[in-house]
Amino acid sequence: MAADDNQKLEKLKIETYSDPKYRNKLSDEFVAMFNPEKYSLKYEIDQDKKKPAGTSPPAPSFAGMKAQEIDLEFVLDGTGAAGVDDNTGDVLEKVDAFLKVAYSFDGKIHKPLYLRLWWGKAFVFDCVLQSADVNYTLFKPSGTPLRARISAKFLGFVNDELRAKKEDRQSPDITHLIRVPAKERIDYLCFKTYEDEQYYLDVAACNSLNNFRKLKPASQVIFPPLV
Repeated sequence: MAADDNQKLEKLKIETYSDPKYRNKLSDEFVAMFNPEKYSLKYEIDQDKKKPAGTSPPAPSFAGMKAQEIDLEFVLDGTGAAGVDDNTGDVLEKVDAFLKVAYSFDGKIHKPLYLRLWWGKAFVFDCVLQSADVNYTLFKPSGTPLRARISAKFLGFVNDELRAKKEDRQSPDITHLIRVPAKERIDYLCFKTYEDEQYYLDVAACNSLNNFRKLKPASQVIFPPLV
């Protein structure tokens, strides 16, 4: 099927930010000469594999969600190949432009910049650079590089405020603060929180409730973690 001639070609770009909430966008950015032919995303769950010496392996224990990773490849060309925008110039300068955006240390925040990968409207990835391998593959007779291939790995980044919203923790092993709906009973709230209503007397004692059968609507009740 033929591509839509009116569809604008979107180039993958890297934007820079100085803060982890991505509110302060900086002027430095990098636009890929060629869009990637592919990219790979890695999702990994961290399992607690510790066990006492001399014992059989225990069942895997969930320890957390590891940061998402993405691998991308950038090709930089200085040969003047037909049909390529910005295809002339010093390849070393183009590599430096990438490193200035993705790898440079920012003295104001004392760490590398926060990055946002954009590729049209379908792909947005907040991250920091984990590693970048630069391979030079074509040279002038003088030894000056004419082409480079950058294999970059980015580590997904979610600020603490957004992480809490995404995780939406509802587990019974953490403390919950629940606003009481109208005509709600504490035993039912215990069942919703712990999947067991038997803890209602403990919750009432924790909150110093004199009459736990009648809860004041819109009041807040603490449901402590199960031990």
